[in-house]
Amino acid sequence: MLDNWNDNALIYHIYPIGAVGGPRVNEGCKTEHRILKVIDMIPHLKDLGFNTVLFGPVFESESHGYDTVDYKKIDTRLGTNGDFAKVCEELHKEGFRVILDGVFNHTGRKFPQFLDVQQNLGQSPYCDWFANLNFGGNSPMGDPFWYEGWNGCYNLVKLNLANWHVCDYLMDAVKMWISEFDIDGLRLDAADCLNMGFVERLKRETRDIKSDVWLMGEIIHGDYNRWAHEGAMDSVTNYECFKGIWSSHNDKNYFEIAHSINRQSGNGGIYSSINLYTFVDNHDVSRLATVLKDKNDLKNCYTLLYGMPGIPSVYYGSEFGIEAEKMHGSDDNLRPEFTPDRWTEEYGTDLADHIRELGRIYRELPALRRGTYVPQVITCRQFVFERDLDGRKAFVILNCDDNDAAVTFHAEGSVKYDVIMGDISVSRDGNNMTVTVKGHDSAIIA
Repeated sequence: MLDNWNDNALIYHIYPIGAVGGPRVNEGCKTEHRILKVIDMIPHLKDLGFNTVLFGPVFESESHGYDTVDYKKIDTRLGTNGDFAKVCEELHKEGFRVILDGVFNHTGRKFPQFLDVQQNLGQSPYCDWFANLNFGGNSPMGDPFWYEGWNGCYNLVKLNLANWHVCDYLMDAVKMWISEFDIDGLRLDAADCLNMGFVERLKRETRDIKSDVWLMGEIIHGDYNRWAHEGAMDSVTNYECFKGIWSSHNDKNYFEIAHSINRQSGNGGIYSSINLYTFVDNHDVSRLATVLKDKNDLKNCYTLLYGMPGIPSVYYGSEFGIEAEKMHGSDDNLRPEFTPDRWTEEYGTDLADHIRELGRIYRELPALRRGTYVPQVITCRQFVFERDLDGRKAFVILNCDDNDAAVTFHAEGSVKYDVIMGDISVSRDGNNMTVTVKGHDSAIIA
């Protein structure tokens, strides 16, 4: 076993409001026990080899979940706190870890403390709960005061995390979710906007309650070391390689993704001390099957995801290769109801079968989970790299060409290597191994 549970994690990412068929807007919705549907999903997740569930927003909100109204209450469209406690209990019983989406940078406009400001204006005790709130002008939403919205979105009211009252409030909620629901980690939404003092406090105080709580931050751009380091976040989203995985296939240019992986995790890699959260799509971006020019490359993308350094995450539904495009700024298409029978009928199970096999291999080969990364062969259309953990090696071989391709790479002469995955032919000449891989196919040797 490796040192931390997250080093062994295979994450299944669910956007709950969409996955369980909840309405998009929470306007007087009566309590529905939809979140219990997740329990029915557990056999599917186990079958594919996942051992961790990352839930998108589950707290009471106005619409998409990132406009929180109550940090201590499950969204009415999902059910009750008791329902979610049952879901967590069943997941833990089946060996899963549970991660929640922590939206601590901003709230919705119906957040009670913000409503108090709207009602009492300058007399409200909560004026300093919100970033740059002042009474020198009107907000774009018609309020007789100004405040900062996240990324210019004024339905998302930015919290003032320099205010210890706000931090106390949020910490109290987090401690409740850990103590009462035994959650194992948090995804920190808009992590690049969070006050680092708050993040450091979050790390200290969550670890005081549960020593192995995992904090992963959503970071789009910038130096990941700024946020992921001792005393702050444990990991961040690897958006650099997210883009590189699909665009290297679209452009038939493995040099792109090979450069990113080596820069991050190769010898002297700038993120070699961070186990980054890796993915090929999520609730904010178009599905991989939509952005790929050639869907024959789908399996290779997932082989790369599971084979490269990092903690792999699969967004619900994408294991079937479903398609969805982010359109006109709307994410609704990306967040459908979980309907595996319909998806199986429409898309088949070839990709899901491939992901199941990758999950098995990932569990069996510790080198894929925490081994060093060494590039072996890089051409525009073929890519071979080695993962090595204490002398136990695994080779990941990719071919995105239409035709079969033979690649030759260095393999330690005294070791007998077995084909773990792939319909390939192998020959050896001393320390050199030559592997012939079919077009748009991949292999793993260990």
